[in-house]
This record gives sequence, C-alpha cells and structure tokens, in this order.
Amino acid sequence: MSDPSTRPPLTREEFIDWVRREGESRYHDHHRYHHLMHDGKLTRLQLQQWVLNRYYYQTRVPIKDALILAKSEDPAFRRMWIRRIRDHDGDAAGEGGLELWLRLAEGVGLDREEVASCRSVLPGVRFACDGYVHLVRERSLLEAVASSLTEFFSPDLMTRRVLAWERHYPWIDKDTLDYFRTRPPRARQDSLEAIDFVTARATTYELQERCVAALIRKTEILWHLLDSLYTAYVEPGWGPGGARA
Repeated sequence: MSDPSTRPPLTREEFIDWVRREGESRYHDHHRYHHLMHDGKLTRLQLQQWVLNRYYYQTRVPIKDALILAKSEDPAFRRMWIRRIRDHDGDAAGEGGLELWLRLAEGVGLDREEVASCRSVLPGVRFACDGYVHLVRERSLLEAVASSLTEFFSPDLMTRRVLAWERHYPWIDKDTLDYFRTRPPRARQDSLEAIDFVTARATTYELQERCVAALIRKTEILWHLLDSLYTAYVEPGWGPGGARA
C-alpha cells in the first residue's frame, strides 16, 4: 500500500468524485428501515419511533455546528456556518428545524413533550448521535466540515420521503411535513459551501483521505442509528428494553 504522504493530491474534480462515490454507496437511504419506510411497509409504531428517535439526532446538529464554529479563526467562515445553527434553532422560540420536527412528531400522533424530553430514545441511537458530536469535537476543522458532506445526498432522500409518506401513510397530517419540504434547498446550499471549503483546504492526498474517512464515519453513525431502530422495532423486535416486543 502506498504512503498517502507521498501521493500527489487529486484534482478538485477527482476529489469530489471520490467523496460522492463513497457517500452515495454508504448513505443510509440504502438501509432496510428506509426501504420499508418508502415502500409503505412500516407500521404506525415503527414510523413513530423513527420520528421520536431521529429527533435526538436533530438536537445534536446545532451542537456539532457550534463546535465547528469554535474551531475556526475566520470570521467569514463563522458568519457562513452560523446560519446552520439558526436554521435548526430558529431566531426565536417556535421557529427553526427543531420546532418543525416537533410539529412532525405531533403529526404522526406523538406527544410533543415526550419527544422533546428525549427520555425514550433508544440507547443505541443516543450512542450513535453522541458519537457524531464526539467526532466533530475531536477531529480537525477540515475533517469536521467534511463529515457534514452527507448533505450532498439528503435532498433527494427527503423529496422521496415526502412522496412516500403522502402516498402510503394517509393517517399522517400532511401539514406537518414542512421539515422535509423546506430542508432540501438548505441542504444543497450547505453541501456546496462545505465542499468548497473542503476542496480548497485539503491540499494533499493525505488530507483528502482524512476528509473521506470523516465522511465514511458519519455514514456509519447514520447507519447505526437505523440499525438500532430495526433491531428494536422490526427484526428481531426486542423493543426499547431489549425484550421481544
């Protein structure tokens, strides 16, 4: 195996192609839980538990973005990146992505306060999401930003999700799907800003390799979240306490 420190860097186009190949092949839209969701085969409980547990991931996103902000000495970068925190937390109470997710929870029949408390989150989901925060905290600014490049692939997934939910789950209040409707353009902007940052600063093959490794680690975290849900609520269906549901 060649030494990464001696290899010349890939061109911008080659590097982006590498990022896309690794991300697309490992993204969690390939997970069985998402296949069942989009085919209309999840039960009400299984879909509700996805919404409940995924909320914990949503709460970690502004925290990891704050950690990324704290790593940067560049005011221009911080002005750009802070928008992500505002997108999730809102500029005032009752605004932002977290609020939209709680409305989604109500739309699938969950208690808003129960979801917001995060007390019913599966241990495996909590472990995966906290692992994302740990990844961002411990890695370099470059690697932390690279880990966010899963945003490349989320707009298509969310568009398909809205169509699938409207078709297969008529019991869901369609007016509460606004998170999925509003997020794709923001995700596209976020991913373009992130890839511009990463390609400009990953100036050696070794740095490029570290960026791809950070992206892969992020995809593993998202995959583990769904593994935890699948094991608890689909097969073998042990439930949140580990006993067969």
